Amino acid sequence: MNEKDFDTIYKIMQDSFPEYERRTYDGQKQLLDDPHYRIISKVNDMNQLIAFMAVWEFSMFCFVEHIAVTPAGRGSGIGGKLMSDYIGESQNPVILEVELPETDLAQRRIGFYERLGLHLNDFGYVQPSLQEGQPDVPLQVMSYPRTLTEDEFSQYRDILYSKVYKIDSKKVGTDR
Repeated sequence: MNEKDFDTIYKIMQDSFPEYERRTYDGQKQLLDDPHYRIISKVNDMNQLIAFMAVWEFSMFCFVEHIAVTPAGRGSGIGGKLMSDYIGESQNPVILEVELPETDLAQRRIGFYERLGLHLNDFGYVQPSLQEGQPDVPLQVMSYPRTLTEDEFSQYRDILYSKVYKIDSKKVGTDR
């Protein structure tokens, strides 16, 4: 990935996610060196980057950390196609985090993922902060192709905490 593409992806990320749901520019860029992390991007007919998906691929499962489409590309189906293609190609279960279904927008996002075949899991989960000074965020985990067992959820959560968020799972929700 070249510098210009990363800058465009980070701009889409800034436009699509609140500060507490993304890393700093430097923090995000450092992830490109991690062998488990990759960014899948889509371009339009004019070769302009219009969507991306940032994923973590582990031996047991894949974690979709971010998926976003430029404001001009929203509503075109590109996000659904990007996610559907990824799920279809994955040899492992796919998981992602969603906001609690407490707002209309959160419920619509959950519905979007459910239409793609993901299932909402009913386990307590907290996303550790992605930037210093930002809060931990209570979320829920969705999974494909089925709901997770409690044991699977615990294993996946611990891998996310150690590999993605670089923290000990016992420290989530505490002053680190």
